[in-house]
Amino acid sequence: QVQLVESGGGSVQAGGSLRLSCAASGSIFKIYAMGWYRQAPGKQRELVAVISSGGTTNYADSVKGRFTASRDNVKNTLYLQMNSLKPEDTAVYYCNANVQPFAVSRATDYWGQGTQVTVSS
Repeated sequence: QVQLVESGGGSVQAGGSLRLSCAASGSIFKIYAMGWYRQAPGKQRELVAVISSGGTTNYADSVKGRFTASRDNVKNTLYLQMNSLKPEDTAVYYCNANVQPFAVSRATDYWGQGTQVTVSS
């Protein structure tokens, strides 16, 4: 099986920074796209950033210029550097990865358990 474990969430004041990490482990043959999603109370989960296996990134308009996604394909780890944080960034942040396990012919989406980010004004 494949596990995704996020870390790095916490509480910060507006204008501050946090760095999230998501480590993938288990029976991994190949990881394709990886991404960060977030869900605020009472709202639907939304895409924050996605990064291809080759490093191409796409961001939600609300975080462009403030957040940077990156990945280490050797460590199977995804990162999200969040700068100039705003109260509206408060949410549970989830890691997602499209993973092909060993001895399996197709890839499947896996999710982490989520990490809370709270930004106070």
